[in-house]
Amino acid sequence: MSVPAAFIGVVLIWATTPLAIKWSSESGGFLFGVTARMLIGVFVCLVLVALMSRRMRWHRNASLTYVAAGLGIWGAMTSVYWASQFIPSGLVSVLFGLTPIATAVMAALWLGEQALTPSRLLGIGLGIAGLSLILGQGVALGGHALLGIAGVLLSVLIHSGSAVWVKRIGARLHPLETTTGALLIAVPLFVVSWSLFDGQPPAAIGPRAFWSILYLAVLGSVVGFILYYYVLHRMQASRVALVTLITPVLALLLGQMLNDEVLTLRTWIGSAAVLGGLACFEWGETLQRRLIQSCQPPR
Repeated sequence: MSVPAAFIGVVLIWATTPLAIKWSSESGGFLFGVTARMLIGVFVCLVLVALMSRRMRWHRNASLTYVAAGLGIWGAMTSVYWASQFIPSGLVSVLFGLTPIATAVMAALWLGEQALTPSRLLGIGLGIAGLSLILGQGVALGGHALLGIAGVLLSVLIHSGSAVWVKRIGARLHPLETTTGALLIAVPLFVVSWSLFDGQPPAAIGPRAFWSILYLAVLGSVVGFILYYYVLHRMQASRVALVTLITPVLALLLGQMLNDEVLTLRTWIGSAAVLGGLACFEWGETLQRRLIQSCQPPR
């Protein structure tokens, strides 16, 4: 599979994930929604492993990769599912768009990837300014909105840390191995969390919740993670995080069209500042070099 095709696949899946997360929690609560999704997902992964006659490797680096990815899935997914109860799905995607900044900072510290240049620092500043506007709107909306924003930001930190940890281990596993191993670690944690804090299966599951859980299990948890780890092993961790620069715009539009989500002007401005900061963070230095080169007289 080509890396660009896998990258586009991740973008499309992640753009629809926030809305599907919100819908999947309608019948049985967020813990039931995420646990059911992961249980179906790990079953599909194990079937694929058997059909492809692949052998799961359990040497030290492989096991560490499964633990790093599994803890990331459990922590990040639990946080974002919980947060989705309080804020619109489009805003979840926008806030998750801060992942490139968190990932790049961690990658610079742990992996020795590209340092924080002036253009990247400017991008961080714009991102913080946009986040401040969104937080201000959260204050106006009440404490629940602030809890939702905090939950997504926690998910960002966990997700970024997990990605950099997997990259640092460098086990070079097949994406299906990484996804299956990660889910084998994460699923028991989800089951325990649901048992401790809920433990009551829903009396009935509505059609929208059912199809959302199935969509998230097959595409979100299996296909999405396989594609994600495929590109993660072949690109810099900070570049992989560019997925979250593209998906927020699509997620905002989907939330408005399909779920009647209303966002204030202040939230739109804050979202634009966050995305502008991310664009500056990733491409500001390249644009600056091109401008300097274009201004130089021909030799």
